[in-house]
Amino acid sequence: MDYYPSNIEQKIDFTVIREELLRRCASPLGRERVDAIRMETDFATVQYMLSLTDQMRLAQADPMLTFPRGDIHDIREAVARIRIEGLFLDEAELDALRKSLAYAVELERFFGSLDEQRYPLLKGLTGERSSGLEEMVRSIDRVLDRYGKLADHASPELARIRRELVNLQGSVGRTLASILRQAKADGLVDADAAPTLREGRLVIPVPPGYKRKIGGIVHDESATGKTVYIEPQQVVDANNHIRELEGAERRERIRILQAVTDQLRPGTDSILNSQELLAEVDFLQAKTSLAVTLDAIRPELVNEPLLSWYEARHPVLWLHYTPQGKTVVPLSVRLSAQNNHVLVISGPNAGGKSVCLKTVALLQYMLQCGLLVPVSEQSRAGIFQRLMIDIGDEQSIQDELSTYSSHLKNMRAFVREADERTLVLIDEMGTGTEPLLGGALAEAILRELVQKKVFGIITTHYTNLKHFAEQTEGVVNGAMLYDRGAMKPLFQLSIGQAGSSFAIEIARQIGLGEEIIRYATELVGEEHIDYDKQLQDIARDKRYWENNRQAIRQKEKTLEERIAQYEEQMSGIRQKKKEMLEEARQQAEDLLRQSNATIERTIREIKESKADKEKTKAARAKVENMKAKVERDAKSGKTKKSAKSASSGEPVPPPIPKVLRDFKDLRVLKGGMPEPSTPAKNPTVRSAVRQRTLSFERTLDLRGLRIDEATEKLIAYMDDALMVGAGEVTILHGTGTGALKQLTRDYLASLNHQRRKRGLVPLDFGDGDVNHGGAGLTVVQL
Repeated sequence: MDYYPSNIEQKIDFTVIREELLRRCASPLGRERVDAIRMETDFATVQYMLSLTDQMRLAQADPMLTFPRGDIHDIREAVARIRIEGLFLDEAELDALRKSLAYAVELERFFGSLDEQRYPLLKGLTGERSSGLEEMVRSIDRVLDRYGKLADHASPELARIRRELVNLQGSVGRTLASILRQAKADGLVDADAAPTLREGRLVIPVPPGYKRKIGGIVHDESATGKTVYIEPQQVVDANNHIRELEGAERRERIRILQAVTDQLRPGTDSILNSQELLAEVDFLQAKTSLAVTLDAIRPELVNEPLLSWYEARHPVLWLHYTPQGKTVVPLSVRLSAQNNHVLVISGPNAGGKSVCLKTVALLQYMLQCGLLVPVSEQSRAGIFQRLMIDIGDEQSIQDELSTYSSHLKNMRAFVREADERTLVLIDEMGTGTEPLLGGALAEAILRELVQKKVFGIITTHYTNLKHFAEQTEGVVNGAMLYDRGAMKPLFQLSIGQAGSSFAIEIARQIGLGEEIIRYATELVGEEHIDYDKQLQDIARDKRYWENNRQAIRQKEKTLEERIAQYEEQMSGIRQKKKEMLEEARQQAEDLLRQSNATIERTIREIKESKADKEKTKAARAKVENMKAKVERDAKSGKTKKSAKSASSGEPVPPPIPKVLRDFKDLRVLKGGMPEPSTPAKNPTVRSAVRQRTLSFERTLDLRGLRIDEATEKLIAYMDDALMVGAGEVTILHGTGTGALKQLTRDYLASLNHQRRKRGLVPLDFGDGDVNHGGAGLTVVQL
């Protein structure tokens, strides 16, 4: 790994990124990992770091996963200390160890449960680190309470000592309270006096003049000398016993801590391994947190030098401006060995040239440090072995270097050391000396770098460098766009043409005298001014067409989304239609079965009754009742379906077919067999058919209707057309989006499917005559 100069992180603002990561770490373990971040040049290493971070980001965002949370403590020093026999962990250290081990166990369990196909690297974090950790946690739980203190049940002896202490302290407290009440009653102490502790012993505050009236031992006096603290003689022995019990408790606590430490000592390697896991998780969570804030991703990584950033945003500007509700203008840049590998950016001062340079430098550095970067999904990135920059003033009084000398020193290093796997970033190349010579030297250096196939981004105001980029293979111009009307920079990078410095326009805007501007124009010459104006016109025109292209892309995207929504809706409609047709068919079959059963039963009853007049009348009445019920059910079912479909936008199924014969003209033959009348002989049916035939229109217009309205209208129309035997009908649906045409064709196809199942000839349909509507209508032969 080589990068130049040594303070590169400060120059490209990576120090801000490092500080952000440090702030997001929960423990010194993670902060050590952040401090150790360095730019990596091994492809496999960078790919692993990026993939691991990305998997952590995805796991934490997965609604089906609950990422464990816990405490992370750095207990490495304490664990290293207990390797020595006789040393032990105190209660605070033991509690910190318990919390850290418990979290490590949770993490191991969580990572182990992950899907290996989706989170292979996270799953591989566990390894063999968890050996014996759960038993260690249980050992600590047996002696510590939830507050991190030794529990009474840590040992029977500790419980006995503490029980005796509590009883004795209560007895001493009651005795002191009694003595104090009496002293208050005698006026020997203040009314608000209360027992207190001095040197670990319970005492009462007494004015010096009365200390002999309360027998006991004086342990202390106040700073003013107006109060002395006396241990009454009645509690001296009890207090002495309390001190003995406290000593016994302390010795028992040490014994317990030593015993627990002895149990933990063989597992110190596992404990230290768990600390490594916690450090990695803390570090990954900090990187993931930053990635979420920056809306950063893992771009596609290739094992070659490549810069293919789309909609790249400067991370530090993003962190600064986004909380203020401001936007950061993204940039897109592509450099590859096969095409252009050097970009020369020109444009006005304060137009964003240096920001572009630093954005590329910072993103590449972050990427090779294993951090996700704020770019769009189609971005691709390569790996560089060296990152060399020349940004800002590097004047050195100690080394007796001027600004220009320091720049030349950097250029010398670039020319000597850079190769085809080096990314060189130079800000304001050639400035700092006489412009003509500075520009010539800059062009010569740039030519050398291009010949060595070095990747580079250069910012400049020099016209000769713009010409060089225009004429040299592998080099491309880039311009920072400027709004000539508003006279303000747009901070947008446009690749393909050089940018204007807008020196004359800016001078005129700030009020520099017109005579001075005119004279400066004459000195430069009309040719140079015309060239600069042409650059401005090109930039303006390109911005215009770029805006149009963006608008077209947005409309195409919107159209694609609407088409996808329509296709999804149509799929749902077709499925719903299929289900409803099946339901209608089933209902029709049920009705047919019920009707046939009723008819057969009626005929059988008439036969059995020998055509008795009363029996025949009763049978006919039963059939009429059955028919009326079926018609009511069919009508009710159709009404409910239509209402439901109209409200939900779903297709309406065809009405349930008539399955009953008309029995109004039933008459009894001589042989006793009833003969049902045919519809043709029924005047009611004949009249209804004639009326529908006369009023039937051979053209149906669906244009302008919603899908649900068109569906219902089409179904009813085709029912009538089939009933009256229309021969040929025309359905107008127009071309438009094609939705109504698709609906018509789908429905006719479903009708044909049903007709084939019943052994009927399918309908013939297709586009109309090209001179009479063509694809805007469908002609159906019945």
